[in-house]
Amino acid sequence: MDIKMPKMNDHDATTEIRKFNKDLVIIAQTAYALRGDKEKAIEAGCNDYITKPINKKLLLEIINKFID
Repeated sequence: MDIKMPKMNDHDATTEIRKFNKDLVIIAQTAYALRGDKEKAIEAGCNDYITKPINKKLLLEIINKFID
């Protein structure tokens, strides 16, 4: 989930998704990381958070946390 979307921000989009799907894994990502962004994303219902440029190793570690 990109934090900076043009029509709906990530928090609103995540909140809407969570109304009908509580199990979907949502990883927030942004190129414009600000203090508190991670906490806001988690509060909105994201499962985790990563910043751009995406570090492949870190992304795979995050994804692997949610694989059964």
